[in-house]
Amino acid sequence: MAERNLADADPVSEILAWLQQSAVAAEALGGHGRVSGVAEAPWPHLLIGHGPGGSLRSLTWATEPEVTLEVYGDPGGWPGKAELRRILLRCAQDAQGIVEAPHVPGRPVINGVRPSGLLIWAPLVDGQPRWLMNLSVTIHP
Repeated sequence: MAERNLADADPVSEILAWLQQSAVAAEALGGHGRVSGVAEAPWPHLLIGHGPGGSLRSLTWATEPEVTLEVYGDPGGWPGKAELRRILLRCAQDAQGIVEAPHVPGRPVINGVRPSGLLIWAPLVDGQPRWLMNLSVTIHP
C-alpha cells in the first residue's frame, strides 16, 4: 500500500462524508441531501468548506486545520434565526462523533473536533439567513 502523506488528509472531505450520512444532520435539516460543499436548495442547507485558520504544526504528521460549517435558510427567511442556529449546533455536535467512530483503513485518522472561534450570524446581502462557525479538526494520514 502506498504511503499516505498530509496532502491526503483532507478534513473537509471527512467531515462532509460524515455529515452526509448522519441521521442527526438529516433530521435537523429536514431530510437527506441537504449537506454539501455548495450553498443550494433544498433549504435549510449545510455547506462544509475549508476554514480560514488552524495550525499546520510542523507539516510532518498531524495538522489542525479549520473546517467551516455554514447553514443557510430559505431566501424568504424561513426557518428563522433561532432555528437555524439550533440546526448548526446540532450538526457541529454530531461532527464530533467522527472522533469515536471506528477507523477505516486507508482513511485519515481524526482524533479531535472542537469549536474554533464564535458562532456568527452572517446573512447574505440579499437577506438570505446564514449562520457559520469553524471547527478545529486534528487529523493525520
